[in-house]
Amino acid sequence: MENIDWTYLLFKFDGRINRAKFWAGIAATWAISIGLWILIGVAFAANVSAIYVIVWLLAIAGYVAIIWMGLAISIKRWHDRGKSGWWILIAMIPIIGPIWALVETGFLEGDPGDNQYGPNPLLV
Repeated sequence: MENIDWTYLLFKFDGRINRAKFWAGIAATWAISIGLWILIGVAFAANVSAIYVIVWLLAIAGYVAIIWMGLAISIKRWHDRGKSGWWILIAMIPIIGPIWALVETGFLEGDPGDNQYGPNPLLV
């Protein structure tokens, strides 16, 4: 896989990304999430109450960033499928919604040519 523009991948909502970049972005958000859990665990293991507030503020900021990243990654992937980013809301339908979203964004190919969201990311 070519070099990834992580800023574009994780923080911007325009354009399209292919499946490989989608999974790379998901892996990055999971790694950040695990890092935050480790940070919280270490802070509580240290049992220093002054650190708790700082760690919780960092954790809250981190999880807000993770939500933003997840939205950016998923919306760009919906764009690659030729659909509006609003399709991300399908995941809110119980049981079938998350499965549908996972199949559409994680496993199905994007539009073969250019679409209204930009050029095919595999050809750029």
